Amino acid sequence: MFKEMTDIDFKETVDFIHKIFDTDDFIPLHPPYFDNREKELLCECIESTFVSSVGKFVVEFEEKIAKFCGVKRAVACVNGTNALHLALKINGVKEGDKVITQPLTFIATANAIKYCNAEPVFIDVDLDTMGLSPEKLEDYLKKHNDIKAVVPMHTFGHPCRIDEIKQVCEKYGVILVEDCAESLGSFYKGKHTGNWAEGSAVSFNGNKTITTGGGGMLLFNDEKLADYAKHLTTQAKIPHRWEFRHSECGYNYRMPNLNAALGLAQFEKINKFLENKRELASIYREFFKERFVDEPKNAKSNFWLQAVMLDNRKQRDEFLAYTNDNGVMTRPCWCLMTELEMFKNCECGDLTNSKYIEERLVNIPSGVRL
Repeated sequence: MFKEMTDIDFKETVDFIHKIFDTDDFIPLHPPYFDNREKELLCECIESTFVSSVGKFVVEFEEKIAKFCGVKRAVACVNGTNALHLALKINGVKEGDKVITQPLTFIATANAIKYCNAEPVFIDVDLDTMGLSPEKLEDYLKKHNDIKAVVPMHTFGHPCRIDEIKQVCEKYGVILVEDCAESLGSFYKGKHTGNWAEGSAVSFNGNKTITTGGGGMLLFNDEKLADYAKHLTTQAKIPHRWEFRHSECGYNYRMPNLNAALGLAQFEKINKFLENKRELASIYREFFKERFVDEPKNAKSNFWLQAVMLDNRKQRDEFLAYTNDNGVMTRPCWCLMTELEMFKNCECGDLTNSKYIEERLVNIPSGVRL
């Protein structure tokens, strides 16, 4: 997928990005886009006085996201991290369990596993998807029969080979949970991400394709799991006209109505946002050629964060310094989870591809240009 090249001109790149965003001002990586609609729905929510976890906007937002993603149910949460935590918990992940994920991911993926007092196991990614490799996953599972669950992540909105990962999980009797934090609006083989697992988690953080400020969503095709998830997000409270009784230790994870109102206004523009970001990808593809990180085979990516590949870590760091010094916000890929103090002693496989990407990938401005 990635061809090493040496003909990147930093100044030309910065000038080009300023030109396509039509500004000489500082260009953020992925700012949110708002218009009057957000103000209208937020004011309506405030006037209703239902600004906390009960209100019509939360219900409507869940229904629309579920329909958009093609799942039976969606359960709104305060953020994507606790959505992923709950997805693991309600599928039985508990203290001492081992859960496979990828080292090339945002730390929330590994943290959610630790919230269950489980232990992450890090398996390498594929170069073309930047997501968990189904071949390397199966190689590991052939030799280890103590894995409870697998959590692949759709990196920067590019779908991994989730159908093959699902087949491997079914073959070895392992639970599959999808981290779809970055992939709202991404499809693999015609199906929206989040449709392959026993539970999936989406994020609506301020830098995502659409935002609720802070927020997340659980996706389910199992009604019972969805009901249980909603129960746990509301402190496991047993419905009653006035009594406060709780069936177990629950969580205060329910999305506030105020955030959902913002999300609904954003959702009205989601198709326009996705089209706009694909247009930006086309422009970048033509300019960066082989350096551009494109959508994988069989995928339709949301291009949440656009990215380019540099030749090595030295050139990557020089590019990062030059762009940020000259009004264009860029960021490297995450530090691999296995390089962080809290995860450095976790089990892992050979991580050649993850290290290759970490040393070279840079995210470039990816916001909606309207």
